[in-house]
Amino acid sequence: MNSTILTHILRFVGLTLFQVLLLKSASPTWESFNYIQIFLYPVFLLLLPLRTPHTLAIFLGFVLGIAVDLFYDSIGLHASACVFLAFVRPAVLALIEPRGGYNVSHSPTKRRFGIGWFSIYASCLMFAHLFWYFSVEAFTFYYFWDILLRTLSSFVISMIFVIIYQYIFDPKE
Repeated sequence: MNSTILTHILRFVGLTLFQVLLLKSASPTWESFNYIQIFLYPVFLLLLPLRTPHTLAIFLGFVLGIAVDLFYDSIGLHASACVFLAFVRPAVLALIEPRGGYNVSHSPTKRRFGIGWFSIYASCLMFAHLFWYFSVEAFTFYYFWDILLRTLSSFVISMIFVIIYQYIFDPKE
């Protein structure tokens, strides 16, 4: 088996288990304040190689989301957010494409493109993922400000975890 495929399989399993076993219970909730949820599992989709076909990325997003949904008892909520992230990923990549273009055999990591580029890339996609997640969860824009507050508070803490993940598992820099 190709080492790249094995790396992504291990990343899929590791991030899913880390999300459902640790981060699910680590999200701080108080009586009336449940605005912070930590999501790290979308990193799997963020780090897919650039040459990954769009339909495969969407399918993997669905599988990842369903795997997380099984443990969160959320019936498609995470799956829809992951499919949305995989759907908008090519547009974000095209929007922030470096001047010299991409080497399609690489994954978009901080080592390949720098921490500044990676932070913008991850921020765009994580914000889209979280906004979609909380919008579908509320199922109405009547709670727009609540959705936005939950998105922003979860975005900040989730991005901290994403950057830490990059420094731990992609340390060259």
